[in-house]
Amino acid sequence: MEIQKEKILEVLERIRHPETKESIVSMNMVSKVLYREGELWIALQFARSNDPFIQSIKKACSRVINSTFGEDTLKMEHISIEVPDAPPPREILPGVRNIVAVASGKGGVGKSTVAANLAVALARQGSRVGLIDADVYGPSIPKMFSVENKRPTAHTEEGKEWIIPIEKYGVKLLSVGLFVKPEDAVVWRGPMATSALKQLITQGDWGELDYLIIDLPPGTGDVHLTMVQEVPVTGVVIVSTPQEVALVDVVKGINMFTGEKINVPVLGLIENMSWFTPEELPGNKYYIFGKDGCKNLAEKMGIPLLGQVPIVQGIRESGDKGEPVALAPETTAGEAFHILALSVEKVVEARNIELEPTKKVEIKH
Repeated sequence: MEIQKEKILEVLERIRHPETKESIVSMNMVSKVLYREGELWIALQFARSNDPFIQSIKKACSRVINSTFGEDTLKMEHISIEVPDAPPPREILPGVRNIVAVASGKGGVGKSTVAANLAVALARQGSRVGLIDADVYGPSIPKMFSVENKRPTAHTEEGKEWIIPIEKYGVKLLSVGLFVKPEDAVVWRGPMATSALKQLITQGDWGELDYLIIDLPPGTGDVHLTMVQEVPVTGVVIVSTPQEVALVDVVKGINMFTGEKINVPVLGLIENMSWFTPEELPGNKYYIFGKDGCKNLAEKMGIPLLGQVPIVQGIRESGDKGEPVALAPETTAGEAFHILALSVEKVVEARNIELEPTKKVEIKH
């Protein structure tokens, strides 16, 4: 007896996918039916290889076929499973030329202030710049740009939701602080913090950028590892004050990034709070936190000193007002950050000429 394909499909129509409650035929899961010389071949196509109902649907097909046509009618039935090839993953940050992380060995050294002013200075000098506030437990970038009460919008493209960064002073911004109330504490375990950073990086609609600056939390930890695993970081700049207790932690940070497992270039050190000069005594310099600590460490470790930023009241005031001092390059403090931005551009260019592109880190436990 010859069994028609239409009759077989009619029988298989009775089988419903337990999750969708739809017929496997109407879902186009039956990709092939072939009956020849008493043998039946059926191919079932599933959207994903880990569908938990693969075996139960396969058994249901066998059961309904045998009960309808009889085991004596068919010499043998062959039910195969097909899973379409997954599309290649979309490249992360395809339009970003350079990813520069701003790190510090410890907190309180002005890392976020440097990151904010560096981003503004680069933008003022004609670069396309984005800034991610990855300091998820203490996000200060929204305050420094006076956008605490703004909320990013989103749009959907190809079934994926994209977060549109807020733009201020020519810099595209995303921060965890833009999704919570300014007065609320972020009380998250490590996995939640790293998940938040992944979203800011991979779901941000960054477009074309010359520099994406990532303001990291102080120290070394989960967020730092997540960053180097998610994106190929061009290089890291490390911020410190000149005092020895801060420099001890700087060495740890340098060793982490340049170690064999991570191997991300350290572009240089930035010395913040290098000296204090009173307005009434412009020729005087008072080295409150020590003199040339970062300069000496940079020479010892063979990495560049990218700049020295003095203690200036205007830097603090501009950060509190949400108007980074780099917006005023004619001031002493503003000029310091523009000189720093030129130094960063120079070392990034040299790094890209001299070294192979950084690859995402694969850390195996």
